[in-house]
Amino acid sequence: MERPHGFLLVTLIATFTIIHLAQAEDQEGFISLDCGLSPSEASPYIEPDTGLWFSSDSDFIQSGKIGRIDASFPKTLKSYVTLRYFPDGIRNCFNLSVKQGTNYLMRVTALYGNYDGLNIYPKFDLHVGPNFWVTIDLDKKVSGQTEEIIYIPRSNYLDLCLVKTGTSTPMISSLELRPLPNELYITESGSLKSWNRYYLTDSDIILSYPNDVNDRIWEPKFDSAWKHISTNLEANNSNGFLVPHNVLKTAAIPANASKPFNITEDLDFPDDEVYLYLHFSEVQSLPANESREFDILWNGEDFKKAISPKYLKTTTVHTTSPLKCKGGECNLELKKTENSTLPPLLNAIEMYTVVKFPQLETNANDVVAIRKIKARYGLNKITWQGDPCVPQKFLWDNLNCNSKDTSTPPRITSLNLSSNGLKGTIAAAIQNLTRLEMLDLSNNKLTGEVPKFLANMKSLFLINLSKNNLVGSIPQALLDREREGLKLIVDGEHHCVSGSCEAKKKKFPVMILASSAVVVVIVVVLVLIFVFKKKKSSNSEAIPPSSVTPSVNTGSTNLSELWIETRRKKFTYSEVLEMTKNLERPLGEGGFGVVYHGEINGSQQVAVKLLSQTSTQGYKEFKAEVELLLRVHHINLVSLVGYCDERDHLALIYEYMSNRDLKYHLSGKCGNAVLKWSTRLQIAIDAAQGLEYLHFGCRPSMVHRDVKSTNILLDERYSAKIADFGLSRSYQLEDKSHHVSTAIAGTPGYLDPEYYRTGRLAEMSDVYSFGIVLLEIITNQRVMDLTRDKSHIAEWTAFMLIRGDITSIMDPNLHGDYNSRSVWRALELAMLCANPSSEKRPSMFQVVIELKECLASEISMKSNNQDMDSHSSSEVSLSFDTKVVPSAR
Repeated sequence: MERPHGFLLVTLIATFTIIHLAQAEDQEGFISLDCGLSPSEASPYIEPDTGLWFSSDSDFIQSGKIGRIDASFPKTLKSYVTLRYFPDGIRNCFNLSVKQGTNYLMRVTALYGNYDGLNIYPKFDLHVGPNFWVTIDLDKKVSGQTEEIIYIPRSNYLDLCLVKTGTSTPMISSLELRPLPNELYITESGSLKSWNRYYLTDSDIILSYPNDVNDRIWEPKFDSAWKHISTNLEANNSNGFLVPHNVLKTAAIPANASKPFNITEDLDFPDDEVYLYLHFSEVQSLPANESREFDILWNGEDFKKAISPKYLKTTTVHTTSPLKCKGGECNLELKKTENSTLPPLLNAIEMYTVVKFPQLETNANDVVAIRKIKARYGLNKITWQGDPCVPQKFLWDNLNCNSKDTSTPPRITSLNLSSNGLKGTIAAAIQNLTRLEMLDLSNNKLTGEVPKFLANMKSLFLINLSKNNLVGSIPQALLDREREGLKLIVDGEHHCVSGSCEAKKKKFPVMILASSAVVVVIVVVLVLIFVFKKKKSSNSEAIPPSSVTPSVNTGSTNLSELWIETRRKKFTYSEVLEMTKNLERPLGEGGFGVVYHGEINGSQQVAVKLLSQTSTQGYKEFKAEVELLLRVHHINLVSLVGYCDERDHLALIYEYMSNRDLKYHLSGKCGNAVLKWSTRLQIAIDAAQGLEYLHFGCRPSMVHRDVKSTNILLDERYSAKIADFGLSRSYQLEDKSHHVSTAIAGTPGYLDPEYYRTGRLAEMSDVYSFGIVLLEIITNQRVMDLTRDKSHIAEWTAFMLIRGDITSIMDPNLHGDYNSRSVWRALELAMLCANPSSEKRPSMFQVVIELKECLASEISMKSNNQDMDSHSSSEVSLSFDTKVVPSAR
């Protein structure tokens, strides 16, 4: 009976399905990514030449662009036709879900194929997690480069990162992971990088999947000094390594049966350690009077004695400890024993070099938490790829970590997501960052209530939730923490708690009446002062009243402050000469002119800055400085005592700072006294607080524009104050642009390169200049020094950090008398402030917090180690510092 055509079709479909189901089952645990394959194309698909299932990589990476090799390029595997390239960012990472503790063979292939028509072969590095693995150099391997490593993940995720190291663009064609039995390929330490894997045959066929169920690639190798022998029968390969049957069917023996069998290979790096795997299977059925027995020697030394392969059974001899090769030349020798009638035989060989991955990944719980936060708020930052904390030069923006000790997993200690457009409620995953010390979620669009879990985060000492749309009351437990020292920043009256808000509402009318009375009094006083000043201006040459604004200190203006305001006196030039004793004692000279020491009424010491006729600054700068100092009050800003504006004589009279300026003390001109590290940190904090006030405490906000070490003055107790406001400018902080356009002004070396390039001034210009000052404090190097290889202090510091030379970065006058933790944090902060991109710089608010942490760390360590002498402390610091490079993020 003839079967219908439909039955045949159903049979064929069923057969096809069974075959592919079997293949899919064989590939369990395989990850095969065709990089650059669009999800809209056929994905997954079966690679025609191997039978492997490949899928698009788009779900495993957030960056990169899609390319396709030139059509004229020789035919290759389908999985190599498309590629993903990375023109943006330095580090771009694939994130893969894996099984912790499982042995994986990971393979990366890069085939340039002139996809961009530029014919420029890329060179870049591959990193596994935070550790360097290998360099891809397609200029040396124009037909493509494949790299393999056998690696055991320490968690359930794996980051494979392409790192740009030059001007060319990193790219990748395919990424593959194959699980291996855990008892195979074990090392004493490190991972195994594939060096050679070949089987000995005169064929030219490369074997992989499905011949090898683990998808190892076996290349053919043969030499004229060998003789090829083979069999058509399959050997038993069930010794665990599962060497392919086609590999075991063929072998090589020495062409001269009386001579040893030799293989010599040269290492790329002579000091590499080697692991060796030799696979044997007798392919000839030997007569009773014949035998094959041989010794194995490695570089002339005995490795294994009296090997006698069994007929059609697999024997694998491998190292359990790493081997070395003298001068990088590795020699394997098989030498028959006296009992043997036949020469030695070898079927296949695998050789691996050891790759050390010393840097531990960030704590797994922290990684899971920060990635949940990233997903929750859709934070697709290009820098938020790979390991969040390490290596430090790739530290995620807006994070800080305690990543100095490579022997323990780093922990996330600071999360700053201010002004990131966050919407919705505060993410619950934040509570899983159990070592978090600072959390800044300010200036977003967060809604809902302040969560109770924040109170349970015992490491937190600062929470900033201001400028959001949060509602409700602060949990009582959080208020209790605030009384214990937690700094909590929120908007308005959100501190009210359940049960007390109603009481406050009842008091509200009374508070309004009381406030109204105060306002009326202040208005009357202001009117009287205005009338008084207006009358006075008709009789003297004063600065126009419109240029002088009332005090706008961060606190509310009170009567005593207004009284202080009226005491800022205008002096005549004769009074200036009298107070300076006819300009008897000059203190220094700047762009404005010479500064003289003076006394008022024989008791109050002052500094008098007199405008010289040849000064590059003039009345405009003089007027700007008077206007600014008349309306600002801060302990870390030099206060204005008075001024002189009399025809050609312009002078500013300041409070006297007896210890001159910071630059003077760093220069060593003040004698043998050296500023201690803790003193330097306190000076930096003082200066940072002054700038923070200008940026956030003033309305309108101010940019200093000339922050430098000579403009940071010190009093008798080495408290620091910022001086010289002639170049300062105001701007509205509420402006969306956050900048104003101005003529370029500032001091070379301290001048923000972005401001210099664009002319757009913002508070971040001061942050850059402060970063340069902080580098001066740390290194005591000149800001510009043409005798150095890197003339600018920031470039020099970055260069020294790349070399890992931390000891030569620190001021040698300190003689190692500092805590390495506080130094690293300060250095990291300085490089962050001096980042060429203003978007990557912290605010002065953040700078103050970080510097206070540095000082607290320094003081804490000093108190803990007070019994240690400075010599031993220095040794500890130096040995630690040379191993870590902070991020210039």
